[in-house]
Amino acid sequence: MLLSSSVYFFFLVGIFFLYWPLSKWRAAGLGVLLLANYFFYAKWDLFYLALIPAASTVDYTIGLWLGRMKAPAGRKVLVTLSILTNLGILAVFKYAGFFLEIAGRPEKWEWTFPLGISFYCFQSLTYTIDIYRKDAKPAESYLAHLTAVSFFPTTLAGPITRVADLVKQLEKPGRLLDAADGGRALFLIGMGLTKKLLIADYLSENLVNRIFDFPGLYSGGEVLTGVYAYALQLYYDFSGYTDIALGSALLLGVKLPINFNQPYLASNINDFWRRWHISLSNWLRDYLFFSLPGKRHAVIPYLNLIITMALGGLWHGASWNFVIWGLLHGAGQAVSRFWQNRRGKAAPWTPSWWRTFVTVQFVCFCWIYFRASSLEQANLILERIASGSWTVENVSGGLWLVLGLALAGHYAPKSWLEWPRDLFVRSPFYAQAAVLLALAIAIQYVATTGAAPFIYTKF
Repeated sequence: MLLSSSVYFFFLVGIFFLYWPLSKWRAAGLGVLLLANYFFYAKWDLFYLALIPAASTVDYTIGLWLGRMKAPAGRKVLVTLSILTNLGILAVFKYAGFFLEIAGRPEKWEWTFPLGISFYCFQSLTYTIDIYRKDAKPAESYLAHLTAVSFFPTTLAGPITRVADLVKQLEKPGRLLDAADGGRALFLIGMGLTKKLLIADYLSENLVNRIFDFPGLYSGGEVLTGVYAYALQLYYDFSGYTDIALGSALLLGVKLPINFNQPYLASNINDFWRRWHISLSNWLRDYLFFSLPGKRHAVIPYLNLIITMALGGLWHGASWNFVIWGLLHGAGQAVSRFWQNRRGKAAPWTPSWWRTFVTVQFVCFCWIYFRASSLEQANLILERIASGSWTVENVSGGLWLVLGLALAGHYAPKSWLEWPRDLFVRSPFYAQAAVLLALAIAIQYVATTGAAPFIYTKF
């Protein structure tokens, strides 16, 4: 069930009208959301109805024991068991084929499922690790924990949210949805659909897929344009999903963390990761980087950055392309951090626009490995860019227009978006309905091929 499909919105509306009348009784409201979560999983594969409740129950039980146990050794054993459980799920259902290939046994692995399990496992691990570190307390309600850890708006592609924070919101008594939050939720959903269907999918179908599938048929200029277009497609696709997820959760009285903050305005690669996929960046920092040894050593922290990002790349998929992408970002962060430490508080000697330009070029170079289906294809794309043929005859006027709108939408001041959002929120319901209807007509007119799956749902 794609978050951009009409089926999903019928589902969301049904849950909305079923949940709020029952929300005054906490158990009934949580029960509705839990059934919605499991129904959402079951639409992808019935196997999840066994896997997710079992894994969630293991973590809930471990959380209770962690809350009661005082012995450090016992607490380490418990949190290790939780980590092994969740990473074991990832290893079996996502990476087994990759590991078999490394071992020289490239047999086809049958135990794969259409819904990426990575987001569930990372989100689930926040619960037990936070309790182990005494940053959170065990959930009082088993029902609330099951609901939080499988919350359907975050299932496909995040944002990765601390389970303890979700539990607090779900258990908060007297939760209500006011008109302002309802308006913001609808605006977020509308914005997400616009990003996904009118920009990301258009760039994908009319340029990006063709360039990356058959780079040899295009000039170096066209291939380079396709790489830049992919950077914009990925941003609008993933941030569009995030907007729909945030809006869906807000309609149910839950506030999720933001996941993007104009990433292509970053002044260095570290700044980029403070703006891009923020929930994953925070997870890698809080639960992986800070857990690695050697922080007091002069060199090890830089090596840990590279290790962290390499594992972050592997998290995206069982492919050497993702490992290289992660290593490049890790090396970039290490160099950037080293330079900042050497410079100290001294003002940078280059203008901000130049630092942003260089950062974007590096990020787009790395995106080639992220998007290409193999190392050979990535190398072919780089060869075409370096060929010196700079014609762009296959880039139509419509594509230039959408690329221009995508750039303007990303680099525009935030106040330019806040004004229409506030106007939408203050408008009466019939005006909001008219805007959403106009958006639906525009989508129907432009997105004639239907919605493609969100890119990050495969991770």
